[in-house]
Amino acid sequence: MAGRGYKTEAVVLRSMRFGEADRVLHLYTLERGRVGAVAKGIRRTKSRFGGRLEPLSHVELMLHQGSGELATVTGASLVRPHCDAREDSYRLSVGLVGLEAMLRLFTEQERNPKAFEALTRFLDVLDGVEARATEPPLDPLVLSFQLKLLWLSGYLPHLTSCAECGSPGPLVGYSPSAGGAVCESCSAGSLALSAEGIAGIEGLLGTPLADAEISKRAAREALRVITSSYEYHGGFRLRTLAARG
Repeated sequence: MAGRGYKTEAVVLRSMRFGEADRVLHLYTLERGRVGAVAKGIRRTKSRFGGRLEPLSHVELMLHQGSGELATVTGASLVRPHCDAREDSYRLSVGLVGLEAMLRLFTEQERNPKAFEALTRFLDVLDGVEARATEPPLDPLVLSFQLKLLWLSGYLPHLTSCAECGSPGPLVGYSPSAGGAVCESCSAGSLALSAEGIAGIEGLLGTPLADAEISKRAAREALRVITSSYEYHGGFRLRTLAARG
């Protein structure tokens, strides 16, 4: 069966060397969700793609889908380069956490305009972020983005009542296996989760990415909820968070 080409907006999530001059790209596209592609000759000095296919780049691509799993990039133009984020170490660290979360949660070739919109909005806001946390993984923007991704992928924690017995609370812990916050009677083996933490998570979920704010204590609790959700529901840990232990 002959291959065919198509045009789509995409965000470069990851770029890996392949052969002498090529790169394999992990893309999240508007038209087809998660896609793998080869950019041939991109590492040559005179490559026609230049620096347009770096992680964080929001691009418009022409892709040719042959008989293999990987498409081939035949054309690329920048929509938003996000150079400001890529060239600042704090913003880059925040951005890479968000890209990896997208990479691990959305693995299928399945169109999801809401997920694509959330990703591009995250990158747009990231360009103007100032250092707001001693550790980039605790930045309100990337915590808010990851919580929204959990919601879009169906793994959002239940926080309004005990996920185990239905009690209105007070809620004192988070249980990944129960799928949300738990009361004291059901808290054996759960992660500690304070009222401040619950309010912080709900605040991030209820506000636009550009307005994300959360206290330091609540940020640490929100990150524990996010990482434990990844581990329980997806069976993975983000490498960009691994240094935190």
